[in-house]
Amino acid sequence: MQPTEQSILELIPHAFEKSELTLSGRNSGKVRDGYVLPDGKRLLVTTDRLSAFDRNLAVIPYKGQVLNQLAAWWFDLTRDIIPNHILSIPDPNAAIVTDVKPFPVEVIVRGYITGVTSTALWHRYSLGDRDIYGYHFGEGLKKNQKLMKPIITPTTKGGITGHDERLTCAEVVEKGLLDAASWEKVQSAALAVFNLGQKIANQAGLILVDTKYEFGQAEDGTIMLIDEVHTPDSSRFWTLTSYAERFAAGKEPENYDKEFIRRYFADKGYRGDGEPPEAELQLWVQASRRYIQIYEKLTGRKFVPGEYPVNPRLEANLRREGWL
Repeated sequence: MQPTEQSILELIPHAFEKSELTLSGRNSGKVRDGYVLPDGKRLLVTTDRLSAFDRNLAVIPYKGQVLNQLAAWWFDLTRDIIPNHILSIPDPNAAIVTDVKPFPVEVIVRGYITGVTSTALWHRYSLGDRDIYGYHFGEGLKKNQKLMKPIITPTTKGGITGHDERLTCAEVVEKGLLDAASWEKVQSAALAVFNLGQKIANQAGLILVDTKYEFGQAEDGTIMLIDEVHTPDSSRFWTLTSYAERFAAGKEPENYDKEFIRRYFADKGYRGDGEPPEAELQLWVQASRRYIQIYEKLTGRKFVPGEYPVNPRLEANLRREGWL
């Protein structure tokens, strides 16, 4: 049965905030909980935590399931471009992956000048910057305008301030974050995966605006695509059919990602510093529905909601496959 607004609202107090597994070596990120498994494997559990401005703002029903299953779908489609860490999906919210050492660089690919966060192109451009991430941007650009071609704008992971810090492509090698050959392979793969993502998004009536990729290196030296691919967390999607008309009118594009949440908080004067303002529950219901809609639009599949509470279901599925 498809989730309704009312059923999502009732699930908010029971959303999947953290995993509670009796496994050692747990490590928690913004959204995922990771556990060390034998034989060079890891368990990644995708929770319902919603992160923006480098903070966890809420817990959204079904968000984790969408991220896990949508990422798995994209990983399968992009295997011919670059290997990835996925081995199996034992539960709607979990993945068994190859244990990979992540590179210390997040690879952002941008096809449009947009965004409200401190690292976003439009935010920097609107402040008067014209040389951003090692690229020169001429005068007269408008928010949400398409770039001549996609560009790579890397950032550090966290940096000394705890926030992502901007880099140029040249600085990735100059600062010793990656060797030249590995960085060249990462950039080539990132642009190829983005190109495929744009084509598939267009077929689904969407625009893949920009995205974040993470890469790492397996023990045998193989460079792999890791974390997630083209999800509403890592990517920005707009509605294709209305983009041109809304852009010409100076209106914000219709979107199917979590940018509307960033804008909601930005409109209240919040950009990540201090305590975030309170948000209406309906905002989180809307977020859940958008995550489900983007999954269905991109994959062409009906979303089959997993059972809540998640922890008992997750434990049972992992036990059945012998991981617990």
